[in-house]
Amino acid sequence: MAAVKAGSRPPWVGLAAAVWVQVAAGSAYNFPLYSHSLKSVLGYNQRQLTMLGVANDIGENFGMIPGVLCNRFPPWLVLLIGGASCFVGFGVVWLAVSQTVTGLPYWVLWIALCIATNSSAWLGTGVLVTNMRNFPLSRGTVAGILKGYVGLSACVYTEIYTGVLHNSSTKLLLFLTLGLPVICVAMMYFVRRCTPALEDDSTEHGHFVFTQVSSVVLGLYLLTSTILDDVLSLRDAVTWTLFAVMILFLLAPLAIPLKMTIYRSSRKRASAVGPSSSLEHLAAADDTKSEPLLASSSSTTNLGGLLEVDDSDVDMLLAEGEGAVKKKRRPKRGEDFEFREALIKADFWLLFVVYFLGVGSGVTILNNLAQIGIAAGANDTTILLCLFSFCNFVGRLGGGSVSEYFVRSRMLPRPIWMTCTQIIMVIAYLLFASGLNGTLYASTALLGICYGVQFSVMVPTASELFGLKHFGMIYNFMLLGNPLGALLFSGLLAGYLYDIEVEKQHPGFQDSSSISCLGPNCFRLTFLVLAGVCTLGSLLSIVLSMRIRPVYQMLYAGGSFRLPRSSLH
Repeated sequence: MAAVKAGSRPPWVGLAAAVWVQVAAGSAYNFPLYSHSLKSVLGYNQRQLTMLGVANDIGENFGMIPGVLCNRFPPWLVLLIGGASCFVGFGVVWLAVSQTVTGLPYWVLWIALCIATNSSAWLGTGVLVTNMRNFPLSRGTVAGILKGYVGLSACVYTEIYTGVLHNSSTKLLLFLTLGLPVICVAMMYFVRRCTPALEDDSTEHGHFVFTQVSSVVLGLYLLTSTILDDVLSLRDAVTWTLFAVMILFLLAPLAIPLKMTIYRSSRKRASAVGPSSSLEHLAAADDTKSEPLLASSSSTTNLGGLLEVDDSDVDMLLAEGEGAVKKKRRPKRGEDFEFREALIKADFWLLFVVYFLGVGSGVTILNNLAQIGIAAGANDTTILLCLFSFCNFVGRLGGGSVSEYFVRSRMLPRPIWMTCTQIIMVIAYLLFASGLNGTLYASTALLGICYGVQFSVMVPTASELFGLKHFGMIYNFMLLGNPLGALLFSGLLAGYLYDIEVEKQHPGFQDSSSISCLGPNCFRLTFLVLAGVCTLGSLLSIVLSMRIRPVYQMLYAGGSFRLPRSSLH
């Protein structure tokens, strides 16, 4: 077995940069902010609009290509491709909505939205895979933090949309076209692979807690400022001040590498060598050229894709090819799987279906949130989006942290939290269907939390069952459950039933793009179907949890994560 020494330069700069990239990766959550302009300016009906929402979700979650390339190319190149997708895709949508170019066919906009939101797959894959490999012993926490910032991004964009951009869909699309590529280019240098630590560290735990607390404070701040802006109609000077404070909160994770840099510098004050600049010194803290130390020349170290093979390993591979040595056995759950090996496992498909039923139903609400709010009589649907976003963030952050605690203390399989939250989702859908006064915001908040938990639980579960070596591919295949759910439940169900109700309320009216459906009947049947979907999902997640309990007993025996033997050979 190889003895691997933890890297002395923790990758906290990369995690701080990943926060900004993840906020940029949340661009797909902006669809409710400009969907009404697509409907009114371009004259689409609700069914056409929901199919554009499907394009939005397909692009966001089709990450098979970046999942493959993240093992072959450096993270900066993956982020650069994501930034280019933003520029091209959102640029076309902006040209259409601003009417700079008129007469663009519907299919062109559909493809443009796929390209635009596919940037989320490139950006999310680049930073998530890199940081989970950099922190292999804290997978749930890292997934919760990074996925949490994606969920919180809708609050960030709502703050920009309502305050700085004065509710202008055209300006928002222009910001997405130009601003997001700039963020990607600025951050891609700092997101890099580093030598992971293989022992639990109390200092690392404290740094994670600081990051989590700062993100919660940011979420509360954004929710409060959005409500204040809606109620008080704040002046421009106040709005820009609130925006500046938001930027400071987003920079908070950078305090960790700054503190580590200053502390290290104070210990080495006697040395004549000093950093030429703070940015260079921070970048040096994430130097990817540091390598694991090997205990013997005949060993191979494999830590989620960081693979070193020496001459004896090459000889072994040649011997295998000549039949002198038997091939390695197939991996067991908890070890590194090839993608094709994972595809034939029942646990893989159970996790996929449970995730599909949970997020597929939740994304239906997100894509139609503006119309749901109007049907229920809400005056300002941007508050609904901000509330959903904040609760989605809480679910992602809390799901990662809570599942991490119980998996270490009780060896409780993570999917059990998917069971609990999908049961709560059933209650939320029934509240939506009831149409009772005062339940709209409560049911939106409940759904947002449960929707977020599905993401933050699925990510570490997939890595624990099938390893980190091909995690990018496996994770992105799981994400396909989101657009599949959007197509079935949003495009083919919700949009179809909504337009039927519009025809009932306005018989003989030809242009459905200029009218809205009002009352609980607009989405009632959709909500009831989604409640049934989540009931099935909760049952299947119980089955999955029972099947994989032995895996968690093996991985977390003793209260800390133990890398499987295959990951150290």
